[in-house]
Amino acid sequence: MFIKQFVETVARINMENFFINIPNNHIPQNLTTDILSNSNSLSFHKTIPLYKPTPLTTLPALAKHFGVQNILVKDESYRFGLNAFKGLGASFAINEILKKNPRIRTFCTATDGNHGRSVAWSSKRLKKHSVVYVPKNTSEARIDAIKKEGANVLKVNGNYDETCAHAKKVCDDESWQLMQDTAWEGYEEVPAYIMAGYLTHFIELEESLHSLPNPKIDVVFLQAGVGSWAASAIWYYLNRYGADRPKLVIVEPTASNGILTSFKKGYRSEPTGNLNTIMAGLNCGVPSTTAWEIIQNGVDASIAVSDSYAKEAMKILYNPKVGDQQIIAGESGVGGFAGFMALMLDKEYKNVKDSLGIKEDSNILFFSTEGATDPNSFSEIVGENIRE
Repeated sequence: MFIKQFVETVARINMENFFINIPNNHIPQNLTTDILSNSNSLSFHKTIPLYKPTPLTTLPALAKHFGVQNILVKDESYRFGLNAFKGLGASFAINEILKKNPRIRTFCTATDGNHGRSVAWSSKRLKKHSVVYVPKNTSEARIDAIKKEGANVLKVNGNYDETCAHAKKVCDDESWQLMQDTAWEGYEEVPAYIMAGYLTHFIELEESLHSLPNPKIDVVFLQAGVGSWAASAIWYYLNRYGADRPKLVIVEPTASNGILTSFKKGYRSEPTGNLNTIMAGLNCGVPSTTAWEIIQNGVDASIAVSDSYAKEAMKILYNPKVGDQQIIAGESGVGGFAGFMALMLDKEYKNVKDSLGIKEDSNILFFSTEGATDPNSFSEIVGENIRE
């Protein structure tokens, strides 16, 4: 019922909100790819008592509605009791860094919410302290969730990039260990270990979708902030399948479109949007250096979508069609599906849809990377009270 109403009211998106890439499918060897190649994140995660693979949900009625063969969603709201996938990266990275320097007492990061909560949770597990800096517009619900994991949470009067810069300065001054999930020149090792931790949930699918020699999926939609998670996915698919990989699509908010802007300018760039989006986990600045290198060499398309698509995607998954399972996906968690909706519903994206070859026999994969991490916002959007 929501889709019909949405199509009747959604504003047209101008053609500046996509870029069709011609990837070379080759990623240069460097520290990041070495770490990705030599890490065994799944073995580590299996040592955590709360570990279990997150579910893969098939939505046949929704697939029929959109005219494709299959829609599949891997639901990361079940990950480690954190309601988001970020614990995969933070836990693995902290474990690897402590192997090299077990004397570390305090881990520090900047965050939009989920990453900071995961750093706090991972630090607490290992009896370490954590300090988490958040941008000025971070919701109280996200701050409270981080505090519940034992972190000292401090607001910075700035945006995401400014908060990252502040966290780095404090770590330099206090001799704390910075655990940032974005890389810059001279700071690549920790983000690479975080990216390696993310590989677990792609590997979990190797007994179902990620078979050899060919995957059982045609297109994968990947939401992105600084791009580290999306780059981890791209590296995984290229490393496993090479030229036989599925088509890969980056999705960002129009208000925070650093990757799309970087494609259009040909170099890492700040978003051209106003940074005012409900997709808080994707509300970042300049893409991570190492992520950008992987993305530009391995992604087929980059698109940006308005918050209206994210809101509608949340409603559709929360109120499933008859026979489909409900999925509670937060504002950033629906990013990939929101992008898919834009391609299928808005004629301005027709060139992207055609370039990806999406048709009636296509199998489409999404990752719902968070649940209702801001319960108040979620309830307001879906029109029903919910608790995390």
